[in-house]
Amino acid sequence: MEDNDHLLSKKGAWGDQGDGTYINPVLPGDYSDPDVIRVGDDYYGISSTLHCSPGMAVLHSKDLVNWRMIGHVVQDLTSIGPEYGYDRMNRYGRGVWAGAIRFHEDKYWVYFFTPDEGLFMSTSSDPAGPWEPPHQVWAVSGWDDCCPFWDDDGQGYLVATHFAGNYNIHLFKLSEDGKELLHDSDTIIHRYKGSEANKLYKINGYYYFFHSEVRLEEGAQVRVVMMLRSEHIYGPYEEKELIHTHGMEVDREPNQGGLVQTVSGEWYFISHQGTGGYYEGRTLHLLPVTWVEGWPIIGKDTDGDGIGEMVWGGKKPIDGYPMTVLSANDDFDRAVLEPYWEWNHQPRAGKWSLKERPGYLRLYACQPVDKDNFFTVCNVITQRAFRTVHNTATVKIEIGGMADGQEAGLCHFARTYCTIGVHQQKGTRVLKFNDSGKFEWGPAITVSTLWLKSVWGLDGINRFEYSIDGVNFTGFGDVYQLGWGHYRGDRIGLYSYNRESERGYIDVDQFCHEVAGASTT
Repeated sequence: MEDNDHLLSKKGAWGDQGDGTYINPVLPGDYSDPDVIRVGDDYYGISSTLHCSPGMAVLHSKDLVNWRMIGHVVQDLTSIGPEYGYDRMNRYGRGVWAGAIRFHEDKYWVYFFTPDEGLFMSTSSDPAGPWEPPHQVWAVSGWDDCCPFWDDDGQGYLVATHFAGNYNIHLFKLSEDGKELLHDSDTIIHRYKGSEANKLYKINGYYYFFHSEVRLEEGAQVRVVMMLRSEHIYGPYEEKELIHTHGMEVDREPNQGGLVQTVSGEWYFISHQGTGGYYEGRTLHLLPVTWVEGWPIIGKDTDGDGIGEMVWGGKKPIDGYPMTVLSANDDFDRAVLEPYWEWNHQPRAGKWSLKERPGYLRLYACQPVDKDNFFTVCNVITQRAFRTVHNTATVKIEIGGMADGQEAGLCHFARTYCTIGVHQQKGTRVLKFNDSGKFEWGPAITVSTLWLKSVWGLDGINRFEYSIDGVNFTGFGDVYQLGWGHYRGDRIGLYSYNRESERGYIDVDQFCHEVAGASTT
C-alpha cells in the first residue's frame, strides 16, 4: 500500500483523501522543523520561519492530518536583532531556526535558537496568540535545535546542540520561571558529528532523548533518526535507530519532528522531509509509531530488523474533521493580515496599511538597501508555494498611485527570483518581466487596474500572465523554474519599490491563491 501511496504522492496527491485515509505529505509546502503537542483533543504544531516575519509559525489540527496556520510566536523580528530589519535584510537562511512547543503550568511555551543571536523563549495562554515578546535567554552564537522539558518534580531542563562546538549536545537546568539557563548545570549528554533535531520526553518512567545524526552510508551523507533511553536523565543512555533514511530519491529523509500520542493512545511522528532541493521546500509528513520492547519504531518495520521505513500513507488517526483547503483568497477586509502571510524580513512600519483604504492592502514604494538587488527590497509580502497538480495565484492591483521610478507586481523567489510587474518612468507605465536580472519589456499599461497571474504545476515550471479586464489573460515573459534556497522552498509574493525616491504606492484589492485538492482523482 505504501508503495502505491508513494506513486500517488508523486502524482500530486497529498493529505486527507476523504475516505478515511491520508497520503504523505499532509501539507505539500514548506513547514520545516516541526514540533507537535496534544492538549486535550487539540494538536498544536510549530514550524521554523528563518528570515520571514512574523516568526515561528503556529498550526492547529484536530486529527493530525488536516492542519491550518493560526498565528506566529514572534511578531517583530527586530526584537531578536537589528539585522532582520528592512534597512539591512541580511539574515537569509538564518533567523528563527528549529524549536519546540510544550504545555506547562497552563501555558504554552516555545523555545528556539537563532544561529547568531542565541536562545529565545516565549509563552502564551492561547497558541493563536498573542505571545509574549521573545525573551533572550542566552546571547550566544553557534547553537540550535533546542527543547525544554519539565520533570515530575517540576525541575525544568533544556537540551540543545552546540553545532559550532563539534555538534555536542548539552543538557541544562532551567530556572523556575524558565527564563534562564543554570549554566553550572551544563552537561554534555551526547557526542556525534552532525547531531541535531533534539527532543526530550519522559514516557512510562523512562527518559527518551530523540535526535538525528548525519552519517556516511554507501558513500552518501544521510540523516539517521536515533533515540537514547535511560532511567535517569543524565544517563547512562542506551541507543537505537528508529527509521531507515535513504536520501532524496527514496524518502527525502524524514528526520526532524516530534512524537505525539492521541487521546485513544496511538502514537505518531510529525516530521518534515529533511532533504531540501525541491521547490516546495521541506514538507510536513505524518508517520505511525509502534512500540516494541520499550522502543518506538517510526514508519513500518518491513523486514523485521526493528527499524522502520518511510510510510507514504495509511488510515487517518481520527475521523470526522474537514479536509484542509490550502486555497487562500484574501480580499483584505480584516483589520489584520491572515496568518498565512509572512514578510521577507521585518517590514518597514508605515509603508504598508490595511486601514488607509479599507478593503485594500496598500503597499508603499521604498528604496532598496541595494538598488540593483531584489533581495534587499523591503516589504515584500509572501506566502508558501505548494507542490500540487495545479496552482494559480492571481492578484488584482490598482496602480493609479504609482510614481516615476516605481516598480510593483507579483514575484517568486528562493535562491533566485522572477517577477512580473509594472515599471513607471516619465509618467508611462510599462509591463516588465525580470528573471534574476534578465528583463523583458511589454506593452504600455494605460488602465489603472491590473490583474497579474502565476501558474505552475508539479514540475514547478511557472508561467506569468496579465489582464486588463480580469477575464482575458495573456502570457508574458519566459518560463521560470521555481526553486529552493536559503533552506526555504519557493515563496510567492507582492512587491513595491522605487529605486529613485520614496514615492508611489499600489493598492492590492484581491489575492487569490488556488491550490489543487488533496486527491488526484
